[in-house]
Order: sequence, then C-alpha cells, then structure tokens
Amino acid sequence: MQAPRIRLAPTGPEFSRVAFGLWRLGDWQLVPRQRLALLEQALALGVTTIDHADIYGDYGGEALFGEALALAPQLRARIEIVSKCGIMAPSRNRPPVSVAHYDTGRAHIIAAAENSLMQMGTDYLDLLLIHRPDPLMDPDEIAEAFRALQQAGKVRHFGVSNFTPSQFEMLASRHSLVTNQVELSAMHLDPIYDGTLDQCQRLSVVPMIWSALGGGRLFSEQSPRAARVRAALDAIAAEHDVSATTIAYAWGLRHPARPLVITGSQRIAAMREAVAATHMVLSREQWFEILRASNGCDVP
Repeated sequence: MQAPRIRLAPTGPEFSRVAFGLWRLGDWQLVPRQRLALLEQALALGVTTIDHADIYGDYGGEALFGEALALAPQLRARIEIVSKCGIMAPSRNRPPVSVAHYDTGRAHIIAAAENSLMQMGTDYLDLLLIHRPDPLMDPDEIAEAFRALQQAGKVRHFGVSNFTPSQFEMLASRHSLVTNQVELSAMHLDPIYDGTLDQCQRLSVVPMIWSALGGGRLFSEQSPRAARVRAALDAIAAEHDVSATTIAYAWGLRHPARPLVITGSQRIAAMREAVAATHMVLSREQWFEILRASNGCDVP
C-alpha cells in the first residue's frame, strides 16, 4: 500500500498525500546511514514529500538530512523538499537574537532559502513556505524575494504556514501560493470554522495538515474531551479493522479541501497508519461522530 499523489494547486507541484515531517529529526539520535534508511523506507511507502523548516532541530535539522542525502544523492530526483523560513529564535547555531521575532524581509527570505539549500546539499527547493504570519510583513517585498528565488531556479513553488484567510489573500494578491500549512485535528478545529479550508476550496489550493494527531494529545491527554474523541476513534477503528491513529488521519483527510497530512514519527509503522488512511473514506456519520465527541454535543 502506497500513498497516493495530489496536485497542490492548478499550476502547483504534485506531492504525496502523506508528507514525512522532520521537525524531530535532531531528537532521534540517528547516524547518517540510519537517516538514509528511514528515507528509503518512506519512499517504499510512496511518501516522497519531505517537510522541513530552517528552525527545526535548533536550526540543525536540515544539515542532518543533508548528511543522509549525500550518501545517496540520486534520491533527490525522487523526493519533493519543503522548507519554511521567517522565524528568528535565540540559538547558539545562529547569530545572536535578543528577542524572538519574525523576519519576512526580502534579504532574509533569500538568505534563509540559500542556507537551506546549502545545509541539505541540493540545488533547489520544491516548495518554500513563510513559517508564521509576520505582523510587519510587506507583501510586495515578500513577492520580490519569491520572484528572485524562482528566477534563479532555487525555489520552484511558494506557500505559507499558519496564515489566516485574510493574510493568505493579501500575499496571494502579489504572488501565487500553492498551499497553506495549518494545524488541524479532532482536538483543533479552527480551520474548519474560521474560513481557512473554505478559502482553500475556493482557490483549489490543497492545505497541508500539521499536528493531525493533536500533537499526541489525542492519545495522551487526560481530559474529558480527549477521552470522548479516543472512544469515538476506537469504535470506528474497530468497524474498519484499522488503528485509531489511522482513523484520526482519515478524519482530517475526509474534508473536501483534500488536504495532505504530515507525519512526525521515525516509526515506519506510524507512517503506514497514515498511508492506510489515504485509502479509506469515513462515512458522513462517522466523521460527525468524531466531531460530536470533540465538541461534546451534537451539531445545532
């Protein structure tokens, strides 16, 4: 069973419906060859999209991935690399920062993208995202940076992460965007109600979902809400003879915005659960059963 593929936008790239998120790569304590083996196992499942950010692993995650890719550079042609930039956090691995902030200025975006390329040992990024909406962002300046990177062949497509519909609309008025990477799970419903997924459908832009398992809270949090959701997931999982984790992924994938989900585990078994979710469709009643469990009441 392999992950299917999906086009992010009418003129956007084609990605795997499950992406391999590497924000924890620095915590996994793997040598380069083990990191390569993990990538190869992901590819065997059809998971070809790799999600990074410059800040991951205290600004060290991309270099760790680059070390692995250097052992098998021919794999670059089989994967799509996503990275994000714009967060400036205090770190021993970067010039001193007195206060955490965002920088979406032209110079920083270009420098961050070029540094990501250097760290990963690749000539181009398939997709670059602005990691967080910057209160001081100038859409014209961001668009200038995007055009410069695209014309230089360093980045093929652009998008955003955690943007509200109005913020997305503002930047998209200056440069084409192919995705909005947002948090969505049965424990975090905001994109369903705040217009984010509505906008994606209107523009035929596929969202990327992060924290589809509620950052682990779905299966670890000791709260009435989490307990209700777990009970609903377990009941539906038993009907389909799959894991509750697969049902949690399938719940997000069921939305007509046709999102892709990002996994964040080094366990290949966990990735298989996400891939399995792409091959099933929850009924409307099952989907609303999980929503009811999250809200603690029926729909109005």
